[in-house]
Amino acid sequence: MNNLNTTSSAAARPSRLARLASVALLLGSVAAGALAQTYKVVGPDGKITYTDKPPAAAQIKAPTNGAADAPAANGVPYETRQAMSKYPVTLYSTKNCAACDSARQALRHRGVPFSEFTINDDTDFAAYRSRLNATTFPGISVGSKNLAGFSPTDLSGYLDAAGYPAQGHLTGYTWPPATPLVPASAKQVAAAADAEQAAAPAAASAPAPLLPPPSKSGIQF
Repeated sequence: MNNLNTTSSAAARPSRLARLASVALLLGSVAAGALAQTYKVVGPDGKITYTDKPPAAAQIKAPTNGAADAPAANGVPYETRQAMSKYPVTLYSTKNCAACDSARQALRHRGVPFSEFTINDDTDFAAYRSRLNATTFPGISVGSKNLAGFSPTDLSGYLDAAGYPAQGHLTGYTWPPATPLVPASAKQVAAAADAEQAAAPAAASAPAPLLPPPSKSGIQF
C-alpha cells in the first residue's frame, strides 16, 4: 500500500512542476512587457523625451480644437482675430461730431479693434464721399459693408454677422490713433500740381502767316 502511494506522488510531481513552470513563464512575460513600456513626454519647450516612468497628471493635456485655448495675440482673442482677418472695421469721423464719439465708444466697449480716419478738409471729404458714397457722419465699414450715420442696432447686427464676440476682452490692447483720410504728403503733391497748372501761361495762338500781295499777273505763291 505504501509503495502505491509513493508511486502516485512521484508520477504527479512532474505535472505540478510543469504547471509551475508555465505560470512562471507567463509572469515573466508580463513583467518583461511592463519593463519594456516607454512613455513619450513633450516638455514646455517642445522637447520630446522618452521614459519608462508614466507622466504626472500635470503633464497630461487633453486635446482641444485649438480655437478656445489659443493664446491672445497682442491682447486680441482668437475669435476676434478671425473676424478681423475677414471683416476689418473702419471708422470715419469728423470734428465736433457727437455721433462719431458714440460710434467710437460703442466699438471700444464691445472690444472691437478698428482703424479710424478723420475728415478734416475738402480733400478728405471728397475721398470719403467717393469711398462710401455718403455725406453723413460717422461712416463705418465692416468688411465690404458700409453704414452712414450711427445706429447701435445696425452696428451690432453687422458685427454679429461678421463674427465679432458680443463682448471681446482686449487685454493690453491699444487702439491706433486716428489719421487723416488723405495723407498730408498726398495733399501737398496735389496742391503743388494745382499751383503749377494755375501758373502756366495760356499758350498764345500763333498768328496766321501773312500772304504776299497778289502780283500783277494774278499768280500767287
